[in-house]
Amino acid sequence: MFCAANVAAEASSEIVHGPKVVFEIPLFGGISITETTVIGWVLIAVIFFLCLWLTHDLKKVPEKKRQVIAEMAVEFVNNMVKTSMGEKFMGYAPYIAALIVFSASGSLVGLLGLRSMTADINVTATWALMTFALITYNKFRANGALGYLKSFTKPIFLLAPINILSEVATPASMAFRHFGNIAGGMVITTLLYMALGALSNLLHLEFVLGPFTLDVAAVGIPAVLSVYFDLFSACIQAYIFSTLTMVYVSSAAE
Repeated sequence: MFCAANVAAEASSEIVHGPKVVFEIPLFGGISITETTVIGWVLIAVIFFLCLWLTHDLKKVPEKKRQVIAEMAVEFVNNMVKTSMGEKFMGYAPYIAALIVFSASGSLVGLLGLRSMTADINVTATWALMTFALITYNKFRANGALGYLKSFTKPIFLLAPINILSEVATPASMAFRHFGNIAGGMVITTLLYMALGALSNLLHLEFVLGPFTLDVAAVGIPAVLSVYFDLFSACIQAYIFSTLTMVYVSSAAE
């Protein structure tokens, strides 16, 4: 049991230290390119070519399944935006679609054995700051600069510090909610894999097959958790993040 705990602790330590640096660009003292960045580049390329394929040779009346799939996806996002934000905010549909697709795919790469992009706080914080910029822009547009500043003094001037803190808490809560759910799931799953692997070793249920190692105790059990942490949770968090974005942005314009 001590061996299992020791191995699990080492695994958690690796996760806490964040994504590994893949290579460095020798500019400005060295720019570290992490696995999160590399996976992000790959996802951008895959999603780009997938969009090209789905929208290639479109017909007025769909003749191919890929056009039907593309139209269903567009209609799904448009309905989300129309329901949550209203007709006048339909211009935000492409942004919401990008959030959903990139968030979901960035989390689901964990099913391929890669480190989930959304388990990196830098990713979710960037999305949250982008949403915060849109919120602030809409508040300025609706109330003007003076009206925006006055909103912090309502209902009374003494509440200004609390209102400012509440404003800053919006992107912070969005970023940490998404990151925490995905990173927490990754930590739990990794610890379970490592602990069951150590248990297999203690019970002599570990078999080496060439370059591969089969831990009998780790077969099946982690897969059940993976369905929730890597599949269900990834899709739910993408939906929640995009929904919060729509609600905050549309509310800011009132």
